[in-house]
Amino acid sequence: MADFTSQMEDAMERFAREQAPERAERTDTLVWGKNAVTELLKSGGAVDTVYLTDTMPQAVAGYYTALAKECGAVVKRVPGNKLQKMCGTPDHQGVAARAAEVEYAALDDLFRAAEARGEQPFLVLCDGVEDPHNLGACLRVADGAGVHAIVRSAYLCGAHGVVIPKRGGVGVTGTVMKASAGAAARLPIARVSNLAQAIRTIKEHNIFVYCADLGGAPLAKTDLSGPVALVLGSEGGGPGALTRKLCDAAVTL
Repeated sequence: MADFTSQMEDAMERFAREQAPERAERTDTLVWGKNAVTELLKSGGAVDTVYLTDTMPQAVAGYYTALAKECGAVVKRVPGNKLQKMCGTPDHQGVAARAAEVEYAALDDLFRAAEARGEQPFLVLCDGVEDPHNLGACLRVADGAGVHAIVRSAYLCGAHGVVIPKRGGVGVTGTVMKASAGAAARLPIARVSNLAQAIRTIKEHNIFVYCADLGGAPLAKTDLSGPVALVLGSEGGGPGALTRKLCDAAVTL
């Protein structure tokens, strides 16, 4: 049964790669071994998936699972023979990680993108979004008219960029690429060390920062004209307390 499940997962992954649009493709590197994977996860680099053997002790698996969650990677338990086949060696020590080569933009690049288009800046910030499918959906909508239609009007263009944190949220992984339908490859994405400082910098550029929060004012009754940034919070708790404090106002979507 386990072998059949593994074969089905392999087939689905191959199908997804074949069906993905060319602009959404990106190279990646498989890293294995306890020390190598640990250092990779702690570095904050873009990691798509962490593979752990199904015989790994629970305490050790819990350690890697916690590290993977911190950098937004998905964890999969696989048979030892499958991991050996993936790595091409029996010296994988029960753990491997698929590291994506993603080129992130600087925060200033997002401001320049708006200036190049002769438009008022519109940015989307993701505060602690942990599910790669959710981040992909945010990128897909931000790249089109969806979010911008809510914030301005449907006939205007999409966001000029997205800001995500290096810690406490998912990065741009292969799963995010697929879920975003290629938007992650088109839209400038800045990954910042300090989201609070990024908000302060955005405000210094005279951009009004709104926080999407249940306690906010109704969107239909809010004047959202001019330079705008919209902060979207995590799946469970919404925006963090400091984020809410730094935002100029809150709106309910």
